[in-house]
Amino acid sequence: MTSASIIKILVEFNLNGNSTQWTPLNNGLINDTYLVKEDDGEQYILQKINTQVFKNAGILMANIQFTLPILNADDYEQITFLKTRSDKNYLVQNDEFWRMMTFIPNSTTYNTTTNPTTAFEAGRIIGKFHQLLQHIDTTLIEDTLPNFHKLSHRKDEFKQALQNATKEKLNVADKAIKKAQHFIAELAHLNTGSLPIRVCHNDTKLNNILFSKTSEKALCLIDLDTIMQGFFFYDFGDAIRTIVNTAAEDEQDHSLITFNEALFTSFVDGLASNGPFLSSAEKESLPLGAVFMPFIHGLRALTDYLNNNTYYKVSYENQNLDRCLSLFNFAEKALDRKHYMARYIKNALG
Repeated sequence: MTSASIIKILVEFNLNGNSTQWTPLNNGLINDTYLVKEDDGEQYILQKINTQVFKNAGILMANIQFTLPILNADDYEQITFLKTRSDKNYLVQNDEFWRMMTFIPNSTTYNTTTNPTTAFEAGRIIGKFHQLLQHIDTTLIEDTLPNFHKLSHRKDEFKQALQNATKEKLNVADKAIKKAQHFIAELAHLNTGSLPIRVCHNDTKLNNILFSKTSEKALCLIDLDTIMQGFFFYDFGDAIRTIVNTAAEDEQDHSLITFNEALFTSFVDGLASNGPFLSSAEKESLPLGAVFMPFIHGLRALTDYLNNNTYYKVSYENQNLDRCLSLFNFAEKALDRKHYMARYIKNALG
């Protein structure tokens, strides 16, 4: 992006582009994000939505605007989107879709943690998110990414990628492909027929939780683009894969990948302190959910690798394959602790 292009966008959001600084933030794998600072000290987050991924950004913003007024409580910080000069909460310019939101001061995010307080707070704020949204009519929320966490859909994409991949890619990814086929068979036992449909965040990795720099308290969930219908175990399992595993998602040294039981119990305790009512079937689904979510993300990374890295941003050729193998490794560790997780969840959540 050129400076002139950014200034035009800032002016459309009623900011003085000539007295504003902006810095790219590199955490996201999908959208382009900038931290915007005005001379008077005010800060904002500017994002360009990846419309190759989110085909209907209007629906995405409608879902967010519907849920934002409800996501507001004494112990849950509210995010506000800025309006454009035409009184919209997004801007379409040169076929690009932009939005700007307030930056919550003295806040931060973490990619990984070894701190049980951080894990507890993550569980608490995810529980609060679901508590606030638990009475919403889910039919009013439209899918921004149809079949996002649906195993049969991801399996079909994987099979198609296997058919289209080069022999070289298939050889390099042979170990990952065999692991994927094993997990697909194992997770066929996950029965969702008795689970209630909820409004879910669907991307509750640790760095999508905003924390206070001063109190260690979790403030709210961010990156709300994937707010859709789903099952509670989606948000539970996605948090587990980035909180209980203290290694990076694309860690190549698998000896560093662990299932940290202290962080697991802290997370579940946080969830129990502030969560929604969960049915017996939902609670029983959580241990396999902690296997399912790292696996489904690993399967998507493997599929993208076989498809020549067309979905996720990568910084080197085999990064998606490294992501896949790392996530599969953690999924194996979670599967080994399935009964341990079930016992602790029953004690903590009833």
